[in-house]
Amino acid sequence: MRTLTCMIVDDEPLAVRLLESYVEKTPDLQLLASFTDSITAINAVKEQKPDLLFLDIQMPNIDGMELAHSLPEGTRVVFTTAFKEYAFESYEVNALDFLLKPIRYNKFLGSIEKARKVFDVQPTAIEPKQQLNTVFVRVDGEWRNIPVAQIIYVSGMKDYVMFYLDGERKPLISHLTMKAVEEMLPSDKFLRIHRSYIVAVDKIQKVDRNDCVYIGEEIIHIPDGYLQSFRNFLETRSFNK
Repeated sequence: MRTLTCMIVDDEPLAVRLLESYVEKTPDLQLLASFTDSITAINAVKEQKPDLLFLDIQMPNIDGMELAHSLPEGTRVVFTTAFKEYAFESYEVNALDFLLKPIRYNKFLGSIEKARKVFDVQPTAIEPKQQLNTVFVRVDGEWRNIPVAQIIYVSGMKDYVMFYLDGERKPLISHLTMKAVEEMLPSDKFLRIHRSYIVAVDKIQKVDRNDCVYIGEEIIHIPDGYLQSFRNFLETRSFNK
């Protein structure tokens, strides 16, 4: 099955990181490179000729509109900008799509569907993962079999993680990395909202106006690097759309 290739050009590192996370979890989409500098980007785009270019408009040196006029044949542009007044101008360069920041994942997927039609690429069917009911965690030299439904949240500190569980007064401490825990726990039930916290989404009690998550006996403030992905999650679970 053919894979669509893409590049990202945006002078805002957080915007690049968000799009990179979207590409990573989208089947049949390969990221060739990301750039925060448009001059460096234009040479790479001409050399590697990606199918798609996710392109910001307002950038120093060469702006997105200028860059779009010098793309190789076959590369289609998806503009990503916070300024909707550029929408009409974007069609003058035959843009595939126009995404308004903050970009939601469902809107991003809409652009990918358009690209698949243009490039005549059929998406790969995704086999559902087997339901994970328990995980084994090594604690004090013993393997504990923990029901996934019992986990409230996981907190990390250096090379150790602490599992906070329903019905347990103290957390279980294990020599692990947060990355290993994040990869093991089912992504439809757990969400990383901080470098040091992964939470069970169904056990979140509330989220206040300061972007603080109340869960168990903990109040966790979501830093900027995780805030957009958390807001995208909220949109899939809320009536306020």
